Amino acid sequence: MEPQLLHTVTDSVATVVIRHPAKRNAMTAAMWRALPPLLATWAADPGVRVLVLTGEGGTFCAGADISTLQGSPEEAQGLAVAAEEALAAFPKPTLAAVRGHCVGGGSQLAAACDLRFAEEDALFGITPAKLGIVYPASSTRRLTSLVGPATAKYLLFSGELIDAGRALRTGLVDEVLPEGELGKRVAEFTRILAARSQLTQAAAKEYADGRTDREPYWREQMRASGDTAEGVAAFLERRRPHFTWSVPGPG
Repeated sequence: MEPQLLHTVTDSVATVVIRHPAKRNAMTAAMWRALPPLLATWAADPGVRVLVLTGEGGTFCAGADISTLQGSPEEAQGLAVAAEEALAAFPKPTLAAVRGHCVGGGSQLAAACDLRFAEEDALFGITPAKLGIVYPASSTRRLTSLVGPATAKYLLFSGELIDAGRALRTGLVDEVLPEGELGKRVAEFTRILAARSQLTQAAAKEYADGRTDREPYWREQMRASGDTAEGVAAFLERRRPHFTWSVPGPG
């Protein structure tokens, strides 16, 4: 099978599946390059409200397929960082659904998502210390914001793998599901996210990432959108709200 990113949109949920079974879903150079433009297309699509990133079969992503990465280590790392930053900047909720190994570049991608759900057999590791590579500053800051300095140092200093239970306790993972239950839970939770106010979600995402300078913009969006009036009316009428605000397209 040719390594590739499979992608679909169903019921407002976009799904990216990492497929490279010969290398435990390691990301090739072409796959790293393909992710940012795909995300840009979905960011501008009002029909997409949630993004799920997962791996094909029983593995999330075993990192980078080094055999496909040409040039210097810095150039190869730049591809991974560009994909990670595009994922982190995606303006709608993102969720990594993790089975099996989530290692190296796989952990980089998972950490760039807003949420991470994992099956109980999942294993997480960040392994630059095994290769003599300096982990990117932006990736280190993102990891530290999730798990705290002590756990970030443990992972980066040692390159050791941790199980889903420890990942949950440290904040690297948000939910751990029994074997066979991850797909059902992700489908259920993404339906919830897709039904909620995209205005609330987009503003909360920026605030959580430290963009408090945009508070006047979001107050104006709230006044102009009609979502608040719709939410209050739906609550009083005991019905499901129909929110209409969507992330503005480019320009």
